[in-house]
Amino acid sequence: QVELVESGGGLVQAGGSLRLSCVASGHTFAGFSMGWFRRAPGKEREFVAGVTWTGGRTDYADSVEGRYIVSRDKSRNTVYLQMNSLKPEDTAVYYCATTPRTMFTGLIYTSSAQYDYWGQGTQVTVSS
Repeated sequence: QVELVESGGGLVQAGGSLRLSCVASGHTFAGFSMGWFRRAPGKEREFVAGVTWTGGRTDYADSVEGRYIVSRDKSRNTVYLQMNSLKPEDTAVYYCATTPRTMFTGLIYTSSAQYDYWGQGTQVTVSS
């Protein structure tokens, strides 16, 4: 059974920072890329950032480029999302996701439809 568990969300003032974590368990994730998505109230889920298995390549949505940093610790089966200079429009539920389709491919999918495993999400609220 695959399980992804996010943590680190909370309430922060605009301009502040948060670090989200996503711990994977129950399956071998060797070679899998990992993605972060978010869903704001009344909006569709959107791609935020992704990282390959090696961590050597990352991808970001234009809206977070330069403010967010995605990384992973393979030894801990954990992916991180460092979020800096947060804005009220970053308020959303943040999800991590993965799929075996990316195994050792170096690919990072930006479409949520291409991911098979999802965490339960963690709420991030940025006040103005």
